[in-house]
Amino acid sequence: MAKVKIFVTLKDDVLDPQGKTVKFALDKMGYRDIDTVRIGKYIEIETRGSGGKELKKEIDEICDKLLANPNIEKYTFSIE
Repeated sequence: MAKVKIFVTLKDDVLDPQGKTVKFALDKMGYRDIDTVRIGKYIEIETRGSGGKELKKEIDEICDKLLANPNIEKYTFSIE
């Protein structure tokens, strides 16, 4: 059994209005040392697969086809 941890975030050149809203709120709360905030998604998948190239390929396909919008988002994952 393997656990896959997936992080999906906006690409660096894509505006993040949600992140800007959180940054604004943090400024109002007195946290002025924070320069930027970017909001993303964290997804955890447990699979019967044991890892290896086949599982990496499968997770890559899942991210490309379902979990991330390749036009505006990027993703990384780790398999434990």
